[in-house]
Amino acid sequence: MITDDGVELWTSATGRGEPILCCHGGPGLWDMFGTLDLGPRFRLIRWDQRGAGRSEPRGPYTLERMVADVDVVREWHGLDRIPVLGHSWGAHLGLLYALAHPERVSALVYVSGVGLGHEWHAEFQRKVGKQPRGKGRESAVRQWTADFVTDGERHAEAMATPWFPVNYEANAALSEEMRAMPEAELVSACRSLRVPALIVDGMADNRPRWAVDSLEEALPSVTRVRFEGVGHVPWLEAPDEFRAAVTGFLGDRGREWQ
Repeated sequence: MITDDGVELWTSATGRGEPILCCHGGPGLWDMFGTLDLGPRFRLIRWDQRGAGRSEPRGPYTLERMVADVDVVREWHGLDRIPVLGHSWGAHLGLLYALAHPERVSALVYVSGVGLGHEWHAEFQRKVGKQPRGKGRESAVRQWTADFVTDGERHAEAMATPWFPVNYEANAALSEEMRAMPEAELVSACRSLRVPALIVDGMADNRPRWAVDSLEEALPSVTRVRFEGVGHVPWLEAPDEFRAAVTGFLGDRGREWQ
């Protein structure tokens, strides 16, 4: 598909059920929802964000542009109002999209996000320690292995297949812009958001889960599910529990967004 500013994005629809628009992690990575199974009731709308994976390696890499791209993907698939599921950085992108276009988001599934502030990063660094050197697949697999409690290397290999170059330019630009966003302003905006939200935490995630507390407190309509002994990618370590939590949440609200 082609965006309004002429950038080619890769996108795919997997399954035949009710659509869910998925925002992958990163920034600078690609869609890894090929391992996500929500059952036959749901169809996953997947895409690689600009600059990464199978999409064209061209900016600009700004939060405003990324939010606009989410809307372009939604429109290209012919969807009106749709649930949005985001993971890690993609959870924050999904939240920003819901804040910008609440009339187009029927529900938000916020998976393993890092909240509205920035204090979490120091604790994360202490937990993970020194990161592997290098920018290739092998280094990424070693780094991602720490995101899991069980079978870390196997799960990390699955995330790295297929493999594409990481866009470090996009990562740096978007990370810097996120750090510049005042938490108080985001809290204020979230208090006015009427979109029902599900927050999903793996409590063994190296990114501290207390960082999401201010988001939970700010959202007017929110459910929070915590999985003990699960790391950063809960649909890989607890697939049945994750599926039940997400499909149950969306099923409860089905009449609102059909």
